[in-house]
Amino acid sequence: MRKKYYITTAIAYTSGKPHIGNTYEAVLADAIARYKRYEGYDVFLQTGTDEHGQKIEDKAKAAGITPKEYVDQVAGEIRKIWDLVGTSYDKFIRTTDADHEAQVKKIFKRLYDQGDIYKGYYEGLYCVPCESFFTSSQLVDGKCPDCGREVKPAKEEAYFFKMSKYAPRLIEYINEHPEFIQPVARKNEMMNNFLLPGLQDLCVSRTTFKWGVQVDFDPKHVVYVWLDALVNYITGIGYDCGGNSSEQFKKLWPADLHLIGKDIIRFHTIYWPIFLMALDLPLPKQVFGHPWLLQGNGKMSKSKGNVLYADDLADLFGVDAVRYFVLHEMPFENDGVITWDLMIERLNADLANTLGNLVNRTVSMSNKYFGGIVRSTGAEEEVDEDLKAVVTGTAAKVTADMDALRVADALTEIFGLFRRCNKYIDETAPWVLAKDPEKADRLSEVLYNLTESISIGANLLAPFLPDTAKKVLAQLNAPERELDSLGSFGAYVSGTKVTEKPEILFARIDAKEIQGKIEAIEAAQRAAAAPKEEPKFAPQKPEIEFSDFEKLDLRLAKVKACEEVKRAKKLLKLTLSVGTEERTVVSGIKNWYKPEDLIGKTVVLVANLKPVTLCGVESHGMILCASDPEDKELAFVTPEKALEAGYVVR
Repeated sequence: MRKKYYITTAIAYTSGKPHIGNTYEAVLADAIARYKRYEGYDVFLQTGTDEHGQKIEDKAKAAGITPKEYVDQVAGEIRKIWDLVGTSYDKFIRTTDADHEAQVKKIFKRLYDQGDIYKGYYEGLYCVPCESFFTSSQLVDGKCPDCGREVKPAKEEAYFFKMSKYAPRLIEYINEHPEFIQPVARKNEMMNNFLLPGLQDLCVSRTTFKWGVQVDFDPKHVVYVWLDALVNYITGIGYDCGGNSSEQFKKLWPADLHLIGKDIIRFHTIYWPIFLMALDLPLPKQVFGHPWLLQGNGKMSKSKGNVLYADDLADLFGVDAVRYFVLHEMPFENDGVITWDLMIERLNADLANTLGNLVNRTVSMSNKYFGGIVRSTGAEEEVDEDLKAVVTGTAAKVTADMDALRVADALTEIFGLFRRCNKYIDETAPWVLAKDPEKADRLSEVLYNLTESISIGANLLAPFLPDTAKKVLAQLNAPERELDSLGSFGAYVSGTKVTEKPEILFARIDAKEIQGKIEAIEAAQRAAAAPKEEPKFAPQKPEIEFSDFEKLDLRLAKVKACEEVKRAKKLLKLTLSVGTEERTVVSGIKNWYKPEDLIGKTVVLVANLKPVTLCGVESHGMILCASDPEDKELAFVTPEKALEAGYVVR
């Protein structure tokens, strides 16, 4: 039976479209998951979206839609981007999933029943984007210590979790499991800044908004978003708080790796382990707080037009180029940097030249000199041994790096293999060997060594750049190989024919040629982020002929009586005198006028409008009013001086 490996990303918050820094985590998790599968593990990769909280409620209100409609849109966009970059997830969980919400309610009730949660009162400083309360001493320069934004005083009834009850046990666990929090600097930060000074009890419910999982036994409360979000790692694989967990949960838990951003390390290495202890569940084996991917000239900002999105980058450079950059440029512990210029530089130097040109030259020379047939002749020389040593030693180095979660270093090793191949071409000079018929066997052996070396490199590259690896192997007509076989040389079948026309894997990019596209992307971001001015006037309607206007019968009318329409929030029923006749008209003006204020007023009536029935009342005509675009202000159109009802308006 294969050994299991359960890996998770942090679930993405559905406040908006994820930028490339957010997307990096999905690509990183995918590369780790793919490599573990390559090693033979039974891998389960879970990702998803975090969809509750005040911030979502506020954004939905601003958009004029329900919170569920809002998160459905954003979750769909997040999943689309995760799919675009090739994330091979086994489960995409949403915290609005019915089974997840049901378990959140049960978990909250259990923790309350066993005395870990109690009702109290909270007064503190609240950061809406982070959904977190802080004390004054925890602020940095008076702002949120996590995101740097403004905090606001907040006071409300809330339920609290007794963090201090489990803190000593967690401290002991961390000391006994040095691998639990990675990198080590993150562990030291959690111990010295939070655990050792003493944990405060944690607010785990809110009452000032409604968009969340309702507390069953106290409906005015919703579960604090972090408790709701964190338990996704167990609910997504079938955990049941009532003791009927699925076989999948029993197989996969505890998680082998929680992959998260360094900004949420506290929630995952303090709150989450304590929740698990309270539920009597084992802790995850490892939590890795990866660094951030920063935009080159500062923090990404839509207003500056410098936010980079995976789909924009993929449109310009291709998906695997984006994957290569974010995986290769992110250090193990320190923040990485991304810019358009750096992307172009890496694509041209590493992908187009080191890899793409190598494959193209090798395939082209095999076709030129031997009709595409790659054959080992045994005509070896001393220079071959160093090439083979580098190539056959790469797999072990890559595996060691991946076990240590040093993904950038693993990619560097693989491209070191390709660079060694390029050096081997310079050392052996196949074009010189081709001039001497007596060197044909040696030339054939050189091309075989190159083909086999590239084949090994492409197999190792597959977890990182899956589409590119497939293309390379297809051009060489080389099979996918087991990881264990990559430590030996010579598995490429002698006599195999490579493709006749090698495909350009990565075309070199001229920065000047795509500058216009980059500027258009940045301009669109600035325009989207610019404050939206409300239109002062409604747009004019299309022109009409005078004959169209003549069809209207506009007359003065006097309001004789007025009353509210039952079962209607906005409607008033007006009885109008129009010359020799009396009309009943229903008008949606209740928000602006009281019935008694309208009696005696002279208004303009569209007298020949076809009658309609509104809320059971027949309305024969329409009253003319003037209003602003948002209907904040509204007023009747009335004559300058007193005129008799029934007069024509023209």
